[in-house]
Amino acid sequence: MTNRVLLNNIDHHDLRVAIRHGAAFGDSVNQMLIFPTEIEDIQREFPIFFRRDGESAYQPIALLGLDRDENLFLGAEGWQSRHVPVIQQRGPFSIGLQRSDGAAEPMIHVDLDDPRIGRDDGEPLFRPQGGNTPYLDHVARILRAIHEGLDMNAPMFAAFEAAELIEPVSVDIELDETSRYTLPDLFTISRDRLVALDGAALARLHAAGWLRIAFLIVASLGNVSRLIDIKNRKRRGG
Repeated sequence: MTNRVLLNNIDHHDLRVAIRHGAAFGDSVNQMLIFPTEIEDIQREFPIFFRRDGESAYQPIALLGLDRDENLFLGAEGWQSRHVPVIQQRGPFSIGLQRSDGAAEPMIHVDLDDPRIGRDDGEPLFRPQGGNTPYLDHVARILRAIHEGLDMNAPMFAAFEAAELIEPVSVDIELDETSRYTLPDLFTISRDRLVALDGAALARLHAAGWLRIAFLIVASLGNVSRLIDIKNRKRRGG
């Protein structure tokens, strides 16, 4: 259960948010939903694949581990990566649509029952003399990236499908003779089809802003070897 309310600087003037990560906050997963708005940052750290949701629509995900509930980038002190997926950076905040003059306007909501919310320690949301703190400004940027990213998903994948770039991929990883992993139901951008696109197709993708993202997704697959290296170090106790 949640107690999600519209954030305001009167009722919530003294609220603070403790920055915490761990299994209790959804960080201990081996795959995490990401958004087109963060793909440039994600591709520097994690392999990017696609999955189909319950309605068969594609969703981009970052691969974080090989075993169930394994995030190889999560340590005792939090995430050990330069970028944390925005869905986890949002903390106890979310976007809710408020009706204003007949239009739906996105507004910041906060879950008051979230254990990270309190009044004693953590990051303040509002300045004593009024106005947002840098932390709340950061939260607003994160929520904007999620909101805009959700709107970008459908046209991005429609463009990739129109260019016949999406293909299923079998991710088979062998750590040693007894430790093998096969990650099912994943899709990716076909490198061969991408580089073989004709001028008209390239121009359409570039004009829509998807060409660069397609190349970033392909480039991210080099991080599979990094994932394996981290997995092997942790198996050795390193």
